[in-house]
Amino acid sequence: MRVLIQRSKESKVTINGLAHGKIDKGYVLLVGFTDGDNETIIDKMIDKIVNLRIFEDENEKMNLSILDVGGSILSISQFTLYANCKEGRRPSFTEAMKPDEASRLYDLFNKKLSEKIHTETGIFGSDMKVEIYNDGPVTIMLDSSEIVKVK
Repeated sequence: MRVLIQRSKESKVTINGLAHGKIDKGYVLLVGFTDGDNETIIDKMIDKIVNLRIFEDENEKMNLSILDVGGSILSISQFTLYANCKEGRRPSFTEAMKPDEASRLYDLFNKKLSEKIHTETGIFGSDMKVEIYNDGPVTIMLDSSEIVKVK
C-alpha cells in the first residue's frame, strides 16, 4: 500500500462537474494498493497517517499530528502510485492491485479512517479533478513495505 500525503490548507474533488468532497486544513491522501495488501496493513498505515507529526507547533517545528490540529482528510484512490517506469516510455501498472479488490480495500481504508478523523472521499475509478492547496509545500510518501513488518 502506498499513500502520498499532501498537507493542505484546503482541497476538493470534483466528479462530473460537481463537488464531491471538500476539506479545509488537513491532508489530501492519494491511496494505492498492490497484491498482498490487507486489513492489517491498512490498520498500520492509518495509525501512521493520523499520528504523523507534520504540522508546525508554536515554534514552527513539525511537531503536531493532524489529530492535534483538528484537521480533516480528503482521500483519493490512485492506482498510478504503482506505475513502473523502469523500461520504455509507457508506465506499466501490473504492480497495482486489480480494481475489484482495490475498491474493497479503499472502502475499508476510508471506513476505518473515518472512525478516527473526519474523512471526505472521491469515488473509486471515477474521472476526478482534484484541487490541492498544498501547505508548505509538504508532501510525504508512505509505503507499507517500508513501515509495516509482515510476518
